[in-house]
Amino acid sequence: MSVVHVPLRRSGAPHPTAAASTVRAMEIGQHVIAVVLTAIGVSRAVGDGVAPPAAVVSGLAILAWHTAGTILSSRTASRRLPVWWLLGFAVIWVAAVAVSDEFVWLAFLLWLLAGHLLPLRWGLVFSSAILVVVVLAPILHRGTTSYADVFGPLIGGVFAFGISRGYLQLLRDAAERERLVTSLQSAQQEMAELQDELLLAQRHSGAIAERTRISRDIHDTVAQALSSIRLLTHAGGNRTTDPEASRTFAQVEALAGDSLADVRRIVEALAPAELEDAALASALRRMLDRTHEEAGLLVELHVDDTLPLLRTEIEVALLRTAQSALANVRLHAGATRVVVTLIDDGDSVRLDISDDGTGFDVAAWEQDADAGSSSYGLRFMRARLRELGGGLDVESTPGEGTAVSAHLPIHLEGKAR
Repeated sequence: MSVVHVPLRRSGAPHPTAAASTVRAMEIGQHVIAVVLTAIGVSRAVGDGVAPPAAVVSGLAILAWHTAGTILSSRTASRRLPVWWLLGFAVIWVAAVAVSDEFVWLAFLLWLLAGHLLPLRWGLVFSSAILVVVVLAPILHRGTTSYADVFGPLIGGVFAFGISRGYLQLLRDAAERERLVTSLQSAQQEMAELQDELLLAQRHSGAIAERTRISRDIHDTVAQALSSIRLLTHAGGNRTTDPEASRTFAQVEALAGDSLADVRRIVEALAPAELEDAALASALRRMLDRTHEEAGLLVELHVDDTLPLLRTEIEVALLRTAQSALANVRLHAGATRVVVTLIDDGDSVRLDISDDGTGFDVAAWEQDADAGSSSYGLRFMRARLRELGGGLDVESTPGEGTAVSAHLPIHLEGKAR
């Protein structure tokens, strides 16, 4: 690893595997340029009459410092160390130029490193200082200079600095593309898992609904008929004086009573206790349980009892919104508690997610969203909900947490199925 990777670590971007060849080429190019330019400087300094030991020591000092930067950058995550290393490199280079102006060739490498390691403003200041040293070196050593000694380094410096900034932007773009691709792949996988989970929950809910329907049918038909038979036979037994008829009525009444008790046990067994646990609520509960286990957040779920059965696309959209919002809470909010509420709002269903985290400036986020910033999560939530005729409301204040409210209409065909 070399200082090529430092700007990516500074921005928090992952190492872009898609740009691995570009990064490797930059690493090799940096080492080759350092060795070649140092060798040129040493050989030309000796040719100009500089004592060989002085020229060689200057060259070795430059290469040793360059190698130290390569080693240190691979062993530390410090953001300031590469800058101090570059400043030290410049000091050693100035000392080498004091020995011989032939070492000005290494200014090209310094310009490349300045464009890569320093912010644009400080990079320009640093590069200008290097250019001043390059222009003054021939005057101090030879007492004269030429247009070539001024405009040559100027053009070379602009070219080197521009190339370095271009490569840096290329690496950042590659890292951003890699992050987006990874995020999309992860979202696709999570979406598939959520759909499978929702399908399983819906299947379970459908089975519960069918058992409930059967239990109600049995109760309303067989149980009611047996109860009527029992009442009629009891009344008939009380009206007759025939001992045989009374015994027969008593037997029928007992048989009807036993059968009614059996039917009631069957109805009770068919009507499960989790009738109120709908598919969406079950999926949200499991999602919150995972959030609690993985992030240690205190979680709460509140679901309206009057919430009707929803269409699959509405449940998927709400579930996906909850997943994205909870991911934001885990990654950015610094919260300790999150509350999810699923509300029957008349002709619409509303999903509220609130946390006690750090919050953010909603107005600034809205402006960034209009400008097309990289804050994709909330923008994607809003776009997905709008496609179904709904929307997303965001309320937040720095230091006072965030509340996200997703709402979708409940169409008539979505109330029964």
